[in-house]
Amino acid sequence: MHAGKKYSFFEFILWTRRDLYRLAILAIIPTVLYHFCNFTFLSISWVPVALLGTAVSFIISFKNNASYARLWEARQIYGGIINVSRAFGVMIRDFLASQDKKEDVKVIFYRHFAWLTALRFQLREPRAWENLNEPANLEYSKNYHTSEKTDKLEEVLAKYLSADELTYILQKKNKATQLMALQSKHINKLFTERNLSDLQLQSLQNSITNFYDNQGKAERIKNFPYPRHFSSIATIMLNLFVFLVPYGLLNDFNKLGTGTLIEGYSIWLNIPFAILLTWVFNSLDVVGESSTNPFEGSANDVPITNISRTIEIDMRDMLDETDLPPALTPENNILM
Repeated sequence: MHAGKKYSFFEFILWTRRDLYRLAILAIIPTVLYHFCNFTFLSISWVPVALLGTAVSFIISFKNNASYARLWEARQIYGGIINVSRAFGVMIRDFLASQDKKEDVKVIFYRHFAWLTALRFQLREPRAWENLNEPANLEYSKNYHTSEKTDKLEEVLAKYLSADELTYILQKKNKATQLMALQSKHINKLFTERNLSDLQLQSLQNSITNFYDNQGKAERIKNFPYPRHFSSIATIMLNLFVFLVPYGLLNDFNKLGTGTLIEGYSIWLNIPFAILLTWVFNSLDVVGESSTNPFEGSANDVPITNISRTIEIDMRDMLDETDLPPALTPENNILM
């Protein structure tokens, strides 16, 4: 997540420079042919192009609203995980305080950190429809570090789990699900040993249910893309509009200089103005596309690594530990 004040204009230009090259070529070719080869038939009426632009603006707006909704829902999911984690930690610590079960409390706490770790690693796994491998995003990703792309899951989990549990979990397909199942099993064992009352067991199991609920919501966003037919039609219509804009402006810019000092030269204004107009539409689409997959590891994602670290610090602080992991800070304004 970009944690700075804003993206600068230069950053936007750098981010979309490959699109700018394409837009420039699309504007230069018809202008050169119109002026030097007298291909006046290339000029088309601006009216249908403007109508298409209106349709494109509605479609892009719809796409951007849907993309923001996915991003905001993802942030709400992790906000829920923060709240339930803190409440879960307090209940485990206080319910077992009088039973002298400090070791059980620590095991449950650290297993929860393992669940947070497994979940964020699962959510960072690539999907075919995600955009992180686009050249512009790959280039920008050099400005920050995504730990899930470089760290090994088994090494991180080893810090939180016993050797037996680690071996068991690494054999499972959905590691986060099975880690929460181990939590439930442990809590029920404590209840069977009469270390928890019925009401305390119910409260803790409600927390387990909430964790599963939030995990399922996050997995739904991760595994269900923005509908491909909506995405495809937006891309097709945008590309068609971008292609037609220089042709629709040819005649108007050619006439612009009539009777003035720039007569015969005003046609060249078609290039910068066509680039500017198409760049605006293209950039709006790029912005929406960058928010469609909020867990892929891009600069505009929900910072699940930072949130997981915050939860770990808070819960270890509940155990009065002093050797707390450092809070994650933005790297070049990017917080992961």
